Amino acid sequence: MSKPEIKSATGATTHDEHGERVAAMFGRIASWYDFLNHALSAGQDIYWRYRLAKAARPKAGETVLDLAAGTMDVSVELLRQYPDCKVAALDFALPMLENGKEKKLNLSRSKKIFPVQADGRALPLPDESMGAATIAFGIRNILPREDAYKEFFRVLKPGARLCILEFGTGSKRVWKGFYNFYLDKLLPFIGDRISGDPGAYRYLAETIKTFPDEKALATELWDAGFERIYHVPMMSGIVYLHVAEKPLTAAKPAAQVKEAAPKKAEAAETVAVEKVAQEEPKAKKAASKKKAAPKKKAAAKKTVAKKTVAKKKAAPKKAAAKKKAAPKKATKAKAKK
Repeated sequence: MSKPEIKSATGATTHDEHGERVAAMFGRIASWYDFLNHALSAGQDIYWRYRLAKAARPKAGETVLDLAAGTMDVSVELLRQYPDCKVAALDFALPMLENGKEKKLNLSRSKKIFPVQADGRALPLPDESMGAATIAFGIRNILPREDAYKEFFRVLKPGARLCILEFGTGSKRVWKGFYNFYLDKLLPFIGDRISGDPGAYRYLAETIKTFPDEKALATELWDAGFERIYHVPMMSGIVYLHVAEKPLTAAKPAAQVKEAAPKKAEAAETVAVEKVAQEEPKAKKAASKKKAAPKKKAAAKKTVAKKTVAKKKAAPKKAAAKKKAAPKKATKAKAKK
């Protein structure tokens, strides 16, 4: 029988209570978790985790965070693809980690996997210490998701990738509605018959149907400060691989921006004063030019007027001289004849 939902005094489930309830639920199905994953996905979950690990791309020698590690399938795949790295396998449900440790950490590479019980909203990791981060089918179980994004952003190195493997929203009709029927009817039924806990798989179906679509999730990652965000649909969009990167130059926290605001205002005011001081002489020159302009125009008009008068006075003299010269020219012309 599934555990009843815990609610606060106001009647709403708090985020802390939600996390405890989910951890207890996964603890109850830990022994059946791997088998049901393979059976319910027809073995496709192995390929999905392979794609998730491949997208992480940590550098040699770096540590990769595998949040919601569960029974550590992704942790093992990460080490298989990146044998020079280490993996911090964190999960809120201790029974899941213990079950995975029994089954998987007998490998020679187990010394490079470090399972730790932890809350995804408060990671016990230093700032900028992880070369990559993965989370497979776990981001739906963390509320609010924004807190998990902030922690991912904090612990990742600049340029490192966050890779999320998650179901697409069940609100879309996939395979002509068969997938929706599978979520509503078949999934809880099969989960009940195998694990004896129908509540766990009913919860899975409900969270898938209410989960944001790929575009909305990309917006959430963008708002959290990530960039170079993209997604890859698999099985007609039943599952999505989401990839985002922490910028090489991280944005300053809001508190620092607020502190810098008064200084920016002072600097802007100083620049404005300096501009005014520089523009004052220019303004005076412009004013003096404007004052001088009418005088120049008046002087130019007087000069033109004098020239016109002089021309008028000289015109009669030139005309008289031409008349006197005319008879002489005529006499010369006759003499030539």
